[in-house]
Amino acid sequence: MKHRSMLLRTSVVLLCAASLAGCSTIKGWFGGDKKKDDGKPNEPAELTDITPSVTVQKIWSANAGKGEGRIGVRQGPVVADGRVFAAAIEGGVHAFDLQTGKQVWEYRPDKKANIRLSGGPGVGEGLVVVGGLDGEVIALDASTGEEKWKAHVPNEVIAAPAIGMNSVFVRSNDGRVTAFDAASGERRWFWVQEVPMLSLRGNDGPVLGPGFVFIGNDDGTVSALSANDGRPMWEQPIAQPEGRTELDRMADVDGTPVLEGTTLFATSFKKQTLAIDAPSGRPMWSAEHGGAGRIGMASDRLVVTDPTGSVFGLDKNSGAALWSQPALARRNVTGAAVQGDFAVVADFDGYVHWLKLDDGAFAARERVGGKAVKAAPVVADGIAIVQNVNGELTAFRLQ
Repeated sequence: MKHRSMLLRTSVVLLCAASLAGCSTIKGWFGGDKKKDDGKPNEPAELTDITPSVTVQKIWSANAGKGEGRIGVRQGPVVADGRVFAAAIEGGVHAFDLQTGKQVWEYRPDKKANIRLSGGPGVGEGLVVVGGLDGEVIALDASTGEEKWKAHVPNEVIAAPAIGMNSVFVRSNDGRVTAFDAASGERRWFWVQEVPMLSLRGNDGPVLGPGFVFIGNDDGTVSALSANDGRPMWEQPIAQPEGRTELDRMADVDGTPVLEGTTLFATSFKKQTLAIDAPSGRPMWSAEHGGAGRIGMASDRLVVTDPTGSVFGLDKNSGAALWSQPALARRNVTGAAVQGDFAVVADFDGYVHWLKLDDGAFAARERVGGKAVKAAPVVADGIAIVQNVNGELTAFRLQ
């Protein structure tokens, strides 16, 4: 019955994509339309010339292998201990030096196994962990790339695993979270949240707090689980899945929630962002701006992108909108990251945009390979790293 349900859900997504070809949101799942804006309401906004106010230096580029193409998994890199770890559907896993882009090691699965690495990587406790489209979970030594163990879950893994508290937490696309022993790969527990009939393609990984695993769900809620045994601790709606149709009711929390101190921030496709007291699950404030991508975190504000492509700066203490930038409408904008005094987002045509954190004005723009970027940029040690759907990585520093 579960298999039939998943097939039906997939059919509904494909049917909606075919029948609503004029809908910019649906088009965004499959890469968007690259035509310039000629006044048609569903065309991507045409980029206009800007006068840069900051110099962006491309410091290196590398390739992790054939990228995700149009399957919508939003593969992105992760950084730890001065290394950039990246995976690709048909390229294995690679470790690069953060400062130079020089490859440190690579891991390639046995070709006979036909493993398509789609989820991750995640990194922590000396491990790099990736998932596959057929439910594979592979743990590697973070220093050498040596395979440590393999496990399996019942559905595709398109989210980065989270590693901590001596466990590896894997979210699969059927709403299941599975905890494995980090040393042995033995399964410790699993928890399942029912998945709506229609939801966005793609999700993001769990986030860990002391004794907690926080999960953004496809039904518009965030769940807090006990890291020890998977027991539900609380559940909080970020947005209500309301509307006349399944399409109207989509409220996915697809960007990994962000934990700062004891406050958890989460955002929903329904254009809602919520600040939550993490230990209790009590809402602290709600904002009517947000989306399915990751939240960018600055010292005093959040940066969110909504499904239309608008970018918003929100006050971290109240959720009040400080500014908005609508000029990237319908460009399938990624989630945000923060680099210095700027927010960084990318789009369906391979452009990377830097916006001033104080007012949202454009500060710089670069292009990475001309292919779509679906994963949010990652910033570490002042370097922004972007991975496009061809598995190409580009690193930028501000001057």
